[in-house]
Amino acid sequence: MRIVLIAFLVVFTAAAFAQVPSTSQDPVRKGRMFVYWGWNRAWYTTSNVHLRGEGYDFTLKQVVARDRPTDFDPKVYFSPVTAPIPQYDFRVGYFLRENYSLSFGLDHMKYVMEQDQVVRVSGTISGTETGYNGVYDDTPMAVAEDLLTFEHTDGLNYANLELRRFDQVLSWKMVKVGLSEGIGTGILLPKTNARVLDKERYDEFHLAGYGMSAVAALNVEFYSAFFLQTEIKGGFIHMPDIRTTASRADHADQHFFFAQWNWMIGASFPLVKPKN
Repeated sequence: MRIVLIAFLVVFTAAAFAQVPSTSQDPVRKGRMFVYWGWNRAWYTTSNVHLRGEGYDFTLKQVVARDRPTDFDPKVYFSPVTAPIPQYDFRVGYFLRENYSLSFGLDHMKYVMEQDQVVRVSGTISGTETGYNGVYDDTPMAVAEDLLTFEHTDGLNYANLELRRFDQVLSWKMVKVGLSEGIGTGILLPKTNARVLDKERYDEFHLAGYGMSAVAALNVEFYSAFFLQTEIKGGFIHMPDIRTTASRADHADQHFFFAQWNWMIGASFPLVKPKN
């Protein structure tokens, strides 16, 4: 996480100071559309997971979670059928001005709580057919499977709008290098795989909350049409309404910071013919 955040600051600072004017040979970006697909690794800070429902209201404090990258296999990553299985990023956007674009994207991250970690528990559990009935006050406890399994693995879906600035910094024949930086906000639509106090497993999509983020990217474009891009992205996620069981009375809430390292391939093309 520390390495990712340092890299984010370096790229973001470089992009912020890159104010290279366009030349007559540069591609006209205003009126162009772009689309890309790629993959990510993700990191999360610890968070407090508050669980509530009929007969229980308790919090697991400083819960550790990680992502779940799919082992690389070209048949999985590049097949139209299985491409959505790995952690991926999809985005489509439009250049409103020469240096500014507005885009919509989906960051499909995966969030997996580490099982059997020891956390501190506060709150009450009663009326369950488990051995966890009682009152807890910062009580150390291992998170066993009959207490809680908790994953957003299909996934932690951050659907967001972004405003970005783009600056070209290098040009050589038909290859151009640019830096971009931006901010975004959106909603969280996780498909949460949870099992609370040995109740029936739940695994459905649900509008759970919102997020805010900032991004810095390095872009290498070929023939003003195709590009490769890598990004460092980070932000804040707050989900006050996570479904955990089939009962609407059972919910969880949590908030945390996240970081991503993204790699993608894309294409751009004009929607509006540039004026001479």
